[in-house]
Amino acid sequence: MMACGEPEGGGSEGGGSEGGETSGATAAPTSGDPTGGGPACGGADHSGEGTYYAADGSGNCSFPANPGDPMVAAMNITDYMASAVCGACVQIDGPSGQIVVKIVDSCPGCAPGDIDLSEGAFPMIAAKELGRVPISWRYVSCATDGPIVYHFKEGSNQWWTAVQIRGHKNPIASLEYKDAMGQWKAVARVDYNYFVEDAGMGPGPYSFRVTDTEGHVLEDSGIPFVEAGDAPGAGQFPACGG
Repeated sequence: MMACGEPEGGGSEGGGSEGGETSGATAAPTSGDPTGGGPACGGADHSGEGTYYAADGSGNCSFPANPGDPMVAAMNITDYMASAVCGACVQIDGPSGQIVVKIVDSCPGCAPGDIDLSEGAFPMIAAKELGRVPISWRYVSCATDGPIVYHFKEGSNQWWTAVQIRGHKNPIASLEYKDAMGQWKAVARVDYNYFVEDAGMGPGPYSFRVTDTEGHVLEDSGIPFVEAGDAPGAGQFPACGG
């Protein structure tokens, strides 16, 4: 069993090496800065170098391995922003193609602007034997269907609760829950992509409020506690510009 607060994966080597009842969502932007310091879709293009590694979908973002999906990548540690980009989708232009990948890991050995792609994704933008190529990239909405999902980390309980948001179209800026007094309370995000309440959120069911980096808000109530498991929300964020 994984200990409380322990990351579930490690970063890519970098450098290309070898080469209950729920309520629905609202789309109204929040007041103030909605990004929480995270990436926003439709922002300026980034540039760097693309490389590849033996990715399986797992890594520092603590997502489960999914070897059948090659469209994943690790973000350089600067743009990883302490996990703020986990689950974000990035459109990458390379010498011979354009692809969209999901960020599932960090790349401590990558320079700012660099992205370490899976071995399956890299050949879609350049010949694999090149190993390292110039790229430009930007954040885009993920082409995902269905509602967001609340995943409770193994070891979570009413006294120490860690929640991860999965299946989101846009990067997640913040998570809040209603405490015993009925007040919204922001939850700190850790660098392995969980929102962790060290004092616990109670036994549940929970009311959650999730904000994406575009300022859209989803509110769910009646979310049950599921030991090391998933509880679906009721809504999904609109695509960037929606």
